[in-house]
Amino acid sequence: MQLIDGKSISAQIKQEIADEVKEIVAAGGKRPHLAAVLVGHDGGSESYVAHKVKACEQCGFKSSLIRFENDITEEQLLAEIDKLNNDDDIDGFIVQLPLPKHIREQKVIEAIDYHKDVDGFHPINVGRLSIGLPCFVSATPSGIIELLRRYNIDTKGKHCVVLGRSNIVGKPIAALMMQKSNPGNATVTVCHSGTPNIKEICRTADIIIAAMGCPNFVTADMVKEGAVVLDVGTTRLPDPNSPKGWKLTGDVCFDEVAPRCSYITPVPGGVGPMTIVSLMRNTLMAGKKCVFDS
Repeated sequence: MQLIDGKSISAQIKQEIADEVKEIVAAGGKRPHLAAVLVGHDGGSESYVAHKVKACEQCGFKSSLIRFENDITEEQLLAEIDKLNNDDDIDGFIVQLPLPKHIREQKVIEAIDYHKDVDGFHPINVGRLSIGLPCFVSATPSGIIELLRRYNIDTKGKHCVVLGRSNIVGKPIAALMMQKSNPGNATVTVCHSGTPNIKEICRTADIIIAAMGCPNFVTADMVKEGAVVLDVGTTRLPDPNSPKGWKLTGDVCFDEVAPRCSYITPVPGGVGPMTIVSLMRNTLMAGKKCVFDS
């Protein structure tokens, strides 16, 4: 069993990005600029955005944090997004989710210029992904593909089971694993809460990508010997022995599943670190204005 070290890979990629940014700036080019819009004071959102701002510094990007209170109206937020769409200095921006309940998230996502949609959530980017055209790919699926690539894990002709059908992870990673590319070229099965025989299907998988948000869902009896397991789950479970009072737990029962695997990601330290670095890669591409040239 080999542990897939997302933390180490993400550090490598940040350094690669920083080196490229130095070359761009030295040649008289523009430093990439990422903006993050944060509405309200949700603890998780505050933490995520702080990590993204720090990553921008590490990559040599310019970053802007634009904050609004919970009582901002949908109309006001859409007007602010329009300003960002038309600001030539900002290459890409994100609107941190979730938003207050009185604001329609899909309406906000669709208001973002897809050329600046570095989260990869806009329907145009999602549609282009589905038919294999260049686009911004949402960060977590992009990070998973990069881990497979960096560890030279063979995916061609393999049976990949994706657990979960979310728009952010499940659906896009299924599309990516089906593409005629490397990694890719896999036969993909998507399982979800309506799938009656999940255990049996998982036992046929060469690669399992667990993204259901159900802690310890994947157990040893669901994994065949030598399978590759990538755990996207990040649920906070109470833990009286932790100084924080909780521990981050994945969708995979790691201790019992790991001995059966050829490769497996831990939680934390596996897929998680790749999510932010994938956002940084999208920002670099947005700054280079190269994504939609093809």
